[in-house]
Amino acid sequence: MLNLLDLTFSELESFFVEDVKEPRFRAAQVWQWLWQKDARDFAAMTNLSKALRDKLAARAEVVWPGVADVRTSRDGTIKFLLRLGDGKLIESVLIPNDKLARYTQCLSTQVGCAMACTFCNTGLMGFERNLTQGEILGQILVGRAHLAASGLAPLTNLVFMGMGEPLLNLDWLLKSLATLNSDTGLNISWRRTTVSSVGLPKGLDILGASGLALPAISLHAPTQELRARIMPKAAQVPLDELLAALDCYPMKPRERITFEYLLLRGINDSPAHARQLHKLLCNRRCKVNLIAYNATEDSPYQAPDPDAVLAFEKILWDKGMTATIRRSMGTDIKAACGQLKAERVRG
Repeated sequence: MLNLLDLTFSELESFFVEDVKEPRFRAAQVWQWLWQKDARDFAAMTNLSKALRDKLAARAEVVWPGVADVRTSRDGTIKFLLRLGDGKLIESVLIPNDKLARYTQCLSTQVGCAMACTFCNTGLMGFERNLTQGEILGQILVGRAHLAASGLAPLTNLVFMGMGEPLLNLDWLLKSLATLNSDTGLNISWRRTTVSSVGLPKGLDILGASGLALPAISLHAPTQELRARIMPKAAQVPLDELLAALDCYPMKPRERITFEYLLLRGINDSPAHARQLHKLLCNRRCKVNLIAYNATEDSPYQAPDPDAVLAFEKILWDKGMTATIRRSMGTDIKAACGQLKAERVRG
C-alpha cells in the first residue's frame, strides 16, 4: 500500500489524476488533511465523499511511525523511540526552549549511520537504510500531536541532527524540506530549519542551491589529523576541501555557518585546540556551538571538565569569535543520539 505521506504535493496530484481518476483539486484537500489536520485515516476526511474515501482506502494508507517508547526528562526534554513499518527503530527528540515556551525537534534521516564517528552510538550501530519522507516528517506529526495532547508549547524549530547523515539521504531530505516549507503543508520556514552534516561537499552544493535549510557542520576537531582519528570516514573529505565548499555556500547578509564542536576530555578540549580552531575559522562568517560530551556506556571517551569547557569558550570569545555552549539536555532519559535505541537493542 502506498503511504501518502511519502508523496510530494505534485506527486499527490499525479496520484489523484492518473491512479484515482479524480480532479486535481482533490490533492489539495487531502494534502491539508495529512499535514495540517493530522488525519491518520481516510474516514476522517469529511469533505470527501464516502465513495472517494473508500477508493483511497483500497489504494493507499496514511502511516505514522509508531511510538515504542517515550520518556520525559526533568528539564522538559521528550525523547521518542519510534518503530517504523518494517520494525526498524529510530529516535526523535523534542527540546524545550525559552523556559518551555517553544520546542525544537531533532529529526533522524536514516536507520543507523554509515559515518561511524567513534564517539557516536548511532555511528557504531552501522547503516541499515534511508528514511522516506513519511518516516522523516512523520516524526514531526508524532511530536506535534504529543505536545498538543500534553498541553505543552508548540513546535517551532527543526534540526536534522538525529540518527544518520542527512546528505547521504539527499533525495528524501530535499523532498521533506520542500514539504516543510509549503504553506499548505507543515509550513515551517527554512529559517527555522537546520541540517547538520559532517560536511559532504557535493551534498552541500545541492542543499545550498535549494535554499531550503541552513547548514550546521559537525566539525569536532581543529586539524585534519585529529578529525581523521575521531571521525575517520568524515575525514576522507580533507578539511581544506570542506571549508572551500562552505566558502561557496550561498548565504544572505546576516547568515552564518554553524560549526558544531563536541568537547572530549583530553582529546580536543585543550587551550591549544581552541587556538587551532580559531586559526581555522577566523576569516569565515561562522559561529561555533560547543557541546560537552554526554558520556555513554562502553565509550572510550569522557565528558570534559566544566572549567575546560568555559576556558575553551573564553579563548574563542577573546579572539573575537562567536561561540556558545550548548546545555546538555535530557541526560536522565538517554537523550543523546542513539542511546535509547542502543539500550533497547541490548535488552
